[in-house]
Amino acid sequence: MDEERGFSAKSVFISFLLGGIVGAGLALLLAPQAGKETRARIKETAEDVKEKAESYIKEAKEKISSTLDKAKETLEEKKSAITKAVEAGKEAYEKEVSKEKEQEA
Repeated sequence: MDEERGFSAKSVFISFLLGGIVGAGLALLLAPQAGKETRARIKETAEDVKEKAESYIKEAKEKISSTLDKAKETLEEKKSAITKAVEAGKEAYEKEVSKEKEQEA
């Protein structure tokens, strides 16, 4: 019946799992505890999230930097190859022009 509405078993399971996680988080925050304990838990969780976010940001910056470096190297290689090809083309053209001038003379 759920399949008819466009819900797969996977999406239902993920929804159930996310609901459980949110419920557990709310239970921790709303459970009868002293204010100090609740604030300490919130602070610890916030610090953990901050550390993980900083770690992910650092990794992302490193990957981006590495990718940019590789792209710059590739660009320089291609630029060098194109420059060589253009120079070779000019030399070949100049040789042909000089051959034609010699034949006309």
